[in-house]
Amino acid sequence: MSEPILRLSGVSYAYPDSPPAVEDLSFSIAKGERVAVLGRNGAGKSTFFLLCCGILQPEAGEIYLHGRKLTGKKSDRLELHRRVGVVFQEAEDQILAVTVEGEVSFGPMNLNLPLPEVERRTAAALSAMDLSDYRQRQPQFLSGGEKKRVTIADILAMEPDLILLDEPTASLDPENVVRLEETLQALTDAGIALMVSTHDVDFAARFARRGVVFTKRRVAADGDLADLFGRVDLLKEAGLRKPTFYQAAEAMRPGREHYPLTLGQFTQWIKAL
Repeated sequence: MSEPILRLSGVSYAYPDSPPAVEDLSFSIAKGERVAVLGRNGAGKSTFFLLCCGILQPEAGEIYLHGRKLTGKKSDRLELHRRVGVVFQEAEDQILAVTVEGEVSFGPMNLNLPLPEVERRTAAALSAMDLSDYRQRQPQFLSGGEKKRVTIADILAMEPDLILLDEPTASLDPENVVRLEETLQALTDAGIALMVSTHDVDFAARFARRGVVFTKRRVAADGDLADLFGRVDLLKEAGLRKPTFYQAAEAMRPGREHYPLTLGQFTQWIKAL
């Protein structure tokens, strides 16, 4: 197995004058992996993401980037910001520039890269998100799905190894959810690791094969998502339900251990009944 991009070992963090937000977290993710992070609000998922991308620094435990232990030095924090990008739920909170091109070029410019390299990265990120014709558009006038693509382009221009997405399907209509899933598949094909925090269990089942479930500020389970969705006690504790396909399969064929995850698999499964 390849060396993890990012590894957390025994990490804990508490906000000022508050009990621990996360405790004794251990987790790793490798190149090209897709992980769904699930759990109730307040279970620790958001804090986990902020620790992974370097916005927060752990009070206990260690974080490793490509096998190297990180310290609290500014150079380490900057390297973590560059290698691990985060797309927040509300795109408007992440967009600062007055044009799409200015927004996507902002990160590479802050790396003090030569102008030709900034232009190359910006053009590549815009092309990857199908935004090349939007260069001079004002982001505030774009649709929710287009703004989401701009924020992903922001991260791509930094050429990350891992992208974290917080509730990526929130506020998106079905058409834009499909487009988002196609985008995420293209990122996976490019070797970028992806981790999503979501309450949408149907999206999670389509997106990932590995799941991490948070309860009470800790990782309660980490493993094959299909197996996790089969654990009734875990779902109840984490405030989750089984995906729609699982429920439909159980209703028609009680006792089955493995369920279809996609429409194509579901169609084949129905034909086999």
